[in-house]
Amino acid sequence: MTGRNPLRRILDRASGPTTFIGEHACFTGDIEGAGHYVVCGIVIGNGRLDGPVTIAVSGRWKGRIEATDIVIAGEVEGDVLAHGKLEVAAAARISGNLTGRSVAIAEGAVIEGGVNVQGDMPLITFTEKRQSD
Repeated sequence: MTGRNPLRRILDRASGPTTFIGEHACFTGDIEGAGHYVVCGIVIGNGRLDGPVTIAVSGRWKGRIEATDIVIAGEVEGDVLAHGKLEVAAAARISGNLTGRSVAIAEGAVIEGGVNVQGDMPLITFTEKRQSD
């Protein structure tokens, strides 16, 4: 046993170097890399990342996202593929298909597209209890 709570949120378990795209920044182009990525600004392009990705409430991503684990609280226009866990917060607005080994969607999230759970767990819906910072 690793001592990790499997129900603990993705953000709470992220470690290692983090790449930030700030709230007033706009990145245009494809991104490939490893580590934790946090998007508070705008990304226009595709992402293929070996590590967790967080789209903050202020974040917007236009393009395909592929990463280990993904948390979306902002806006995404494109398909999303999480090789592990995918969590969609209540404030999220997504236009595209979602795929993950496990998928959790908060009440209030808007998704215009399909949801595909590839693992053994069913789709999880929840009520957001944490307050936005």
